[in-house]
Amino acid sequence: MHGIGILGVVLVGMVAGWIATRVLGRRQGLFANLLVGLAGALLGGWIADLLDVRFGGVLGGLAVSTVGAILLLSVLTLLRRR
Repeated sequence: MHGIGILGVVLVGMVAGWIATRVLGRRQGLFANLLVGLAGALLGGWIADLLDVRFGGVLGGLAVSTVGAILLLSVLTLLRRR
């Protein structure tokens, strides 16, 4: 997500975290959504890089961040059940 600035990254992270929690039927606060979204962005970006998937712009960054956030929340849910 080059060129959107820190505020843009924070907003994309919040939206990605919010979308991920809605997809998985969870309810979290704004700060938790931000953390999940930012961690999801790192995870999603890493996975996209491993798979050599290219994405661009804010919408591409949001999609990758959301997928990463969903994966992160799914893994955390599985670990908590153990």
